[in-house]
Amino acid sequence: MKLLKTIIVGVLFLAALGVKAGTLEDVRERGFVSCGVSDGLTGFSQKNDKGVWSGLDVDVCRAVAAAVFSDADKVAYKPLTAKERFVALQSNEVDLLSRNTTWTLTRDVAMGLKFAGINYYDGQGFLVSQELGVSSAFELDGASFCVQAGSTSEVGIEIFFNNNNMTYKRRIFDKSSDVRDGLDKGMCDVISSDQSQLYSFRTGLMNPESFVVLPEVISKEPLGPVVRQGDDTWFNIVRWSLVAMIEAEFLGITSLNVDILRKSGELGQKRLLGSEGELSTNSSLSADWAYNIIKQVGNYSESFERNVGSESTLKIARGLNAQWNAGGILYSPPIL
Repeated sequence: MKLLKTIIVGVLFLAALGVKAGTLEDVRERGFVSCGVSDGLTGFSQKNDKGVWSGLDVDVCRAVAAAVFSDADKVAYKPLTAKERFVALQSNEVDLLSRNTTWTLTRDVAMGLKFAGINYYDGQGFLVSQELGVSSAFELDGASFCVQAGSTSEVGIEIFFNNNNMTYKRRIFDKSSDVRDGLDKGMCDVISSDQSQLYSFRTGLMNPESFVVLPEVISKEPLGPVVRQGDDTWFNIVRWSLVAMIEAEFLGITSLNVDILRKSGELGQKRLLGSEGELSTNSSLSADWAYNIIKQVGNYSESFERNVGSESTLKIARGLNAQWNAGGILYSPPIL
């Protein structure tokens, strides 16, 4: 009953806004993709002192721009808190939300939104000070938590503690940076969030080596880009822009060899890159849309290692985010 009420509210909200198809036309007329990102999360979406955005989620925005405009830089980034993100997308403030957002039933069904895929498989964990003297989440009975409002972490903590007959206290913050600062200033004992976010938080603490991510993972958190329902053309562009990066890695195509393989690669490689077949017939894009993504943004592996993996400050292992034939569960549908 509660879910049904939420669905009805979501439908009425979108009807009141007059949500319509035609995002691609609006984007082309405007000349850039408006992309909602986090308000500063190392490795996923962050702005440097020169005003340049980077991150795993930012690369999804850039891939869509490369597909639509043949120019990955034609993106305007809008930083959004967890509470702001869905309203911003629903109300057409942004064309696309690429903001470490978990795919859930309520969000996908009841809010008029549509997840276009998964760009990071994650799970909720716990970041604590080593001074707390715990080595497991099961030792956190009575602990105080800093939590970001509007996140799935709030629900995850409640479920975990109820299931294990433990109690906890919580302090709610709107901004992710305030959550991190709350832990740093001793306002709480623990941060519980997606593990990827915890590694990012730790890099911003005054003494990162004094904090540890506990081993328990208590949820499934498939993170991915989100668009509005009712516009299949735009949905397809966002979905297949992400898929192209994943498939390119599987096919061995990188930003460094893409020009060579476009001319002399195997059939599957040349089809993806637009030099064989008619891959763009039903995509509303030019034949070289995927080529532009790989040339300018890179394949999934390049994006991962550059932003959160071996070449980054986070040094996160591929784990579940490795390709399906390399010990992970990253899998793209065939591009045929």
